[in-house]
Amino acid sequence: MTVRPIHLFDDPVLRSVAAPVRDFDRELRGVVKALIATMRGGPGRAGLAAPQIGVPLRVVAYAYEGRSGHLVNPRLELSERRVTADEACLSAPGVWWPLERSYMVVARGRDMFGKPATVRALGVLARVLQHEVDHLDGVLFSDHLEAGERERFLAVARPSG
Repeated sequence: MTVRPIHLFDDPVLRSVAAPVRDFDRELRGVVKALIATMRGGPGRAGLAAPQIGVPLRVVAYAYEGRSGHLVNPRLELSERRVTADEACLSAPGVWWPLERSYMVVARGRDMFGKPATVRALGVLARVLQHEVDHLDGVLFSDHLEAGERERFLAVARPSG
């Protein structure tokens, strides 16, 4: 499967709300396979959302510490316990920033064949799932930062040109 280019932080496609998947067909399976190939195509890639490769569908892929897979039309149940840790985004390469997220999530959705799928995750994998589902809603992780922190982040994350 072909590795696709990852859209960068200032690309408007990352601000669009992704459409729910309605057809669990060959085209969707191709999207999932491209998402996984692209995610695995470089070091340090723990998750990727379809909008990051220019596909406006509610699909995410994840791989962290031996747990990997994908979710179609994911919904998250978040724990009340929150932790702050450094977070990065493949759409803002090389930039890490501290961000508070829920420590645990239960992610429910479907697999590429339409079969129900549930992922229970703690720590970093929970963070990855929250980050990727944010992408499906047109939310960048910098949106969670306070105004001053967001400005500092954007000064570093914007591609020079």
